[in-house]
Amino acid sequence: MHADSDADSHADSHANGHPDTRLHAVHADADAQARAARAWTVLDAVPDPEIPVVSIRDLGILREVAIADDGALEIVITPTYSGCPAMAEIAEDIGRALDQADLGPWKIRTVLAPAWTTDWITAEGRDKLRAYGIAPPARCADQGAPTRLVRFVPRHRAPGDTGATNATGARVATGAAGATGAVGATGARATDNVTCPHCGSPDTEPLSQFGSTACKALYRCRACREPFDYFKPY
Repeated sequence: MHADSDADSHADSHANGHPDTRLHAVHADADAQARAARAWTVLDAVPDPEIPVVSIRDLGILREVAIADDGALEIVITPTYSGCPAMAEIAEDIGRALDQADLGPWKIRTVLAPAWTTDWITAEGRDKLRAYGIAPPARCADQGAPTRLVRFVPRHRAPGDTGATNATGARVATGAAGATGAVGATGARATDNVTCPHCGSPDTEPLSQFGSTACKALYRCRACREPFDYFKPY
């Protein structure tokens, strides 16, 4: 009976997989999850080079932290706009932070689609911007932005003439167009309800479409008379 019992146990072990192997797999998975979670925490302390009061996670630049098939940490980031010169510095800061936390090996992957939007700024990030004196975006980038489609038709032009025409040959005003040719309003508008980050008054007025950086507009509060930057939604 004892011999039969041992044989049955041995057979069950082969049928279900060696218990030591299963236990090792469980521990490996738990270790990977803990490593990824720690990486999120470490990278949450990496500041944005242009607005150091917020982290790359606050701004939504840090999209994902995962364990790749080769066991390396895979960090996925998306630039706030294509060609952003700060991305090289951000990648260096990410690598330095991971190395200091002994979380290597790691690799960084930059993803351009879907494109970054101010909708990805976290609630905590918006609070940090406001406390720093920057008004966060007051509306979602995909709500209420008028879009006009411009059709570009080739025609014979005089030397030096770079104007665009529509299908009838009439000249049209052109603006910055995306990959689809759509020209949208992505800057601050008079209809934006921008609240002063200093005193909280909604009685504000735009002074310039460009503030300290291209992604911000310059506003002034009529109540406290203080100027401030407004993070333009897009």
